[in-house]
Amino acid sequence: MNDRTRRFEAAALPHLPAAYNLARWLLRDDRQAEDAVQEAYLRAFRFFDDLRGDAARPWLLGIVRNACYDWMRQHRHLADQVEFDELRDSGDAAAAFGDPALAWERQARGQRVDAAIEALAPPFREVIVLRELEEMSYEDIARVAGIPIGTVMSRLSRARALLRTALQAEVPHEPKQGRRDASS
Repeated sequence: MNDRTRRFEAAALPHLPAAYNLARWLLRDDRQAEDAVQEAYLRAFRFFDDLRGDAARPWLLGIVRNACYDWMRQHRHLADQVEFDELRDSGDAAAAFGDPALAWERQARGQRVDAAIEALAPPFREVIVLRELEEMSYEDIARVAGIPIGTVMSRLSRARALLRTALQAEVPHEPKQGRRDASS
């Protein structure tokens, strides 16, 4: 193994989980996400000499993002037909959380949040995933997405508002306590 390969592995491999997470949320399919990350890592290795400084994570996630958008452009007719459900695909939720009632509640809430995120358009979905799940700074998100910081903030605000609206629409309204009906 040569020095360039060692430097690439040291810079890129720690960010593999974040790369996969971004690809999975953008493409909404595990296998496609794996393929996109593999393609992105091949591109990153090919252009590793272009990386300047210590900003490997945003540089690499930008390549992953581009690989995902390339896939979506090439397979536009399939992109909206893929269903991804992390809780369903991760095994027995009750065993993972202990109390079955609590597990059901968490699973239901998680499914609502996942569905709301999945329903977002890709530009909104990517900023939510990068900020809220990957905990990236606005500056790094701007580098990943290739957009100004103001656009990151605007998209993030809009994405949060869309999520809030979608999640509030799904919350069943409970009757107010202390109010009695005339027949009682």
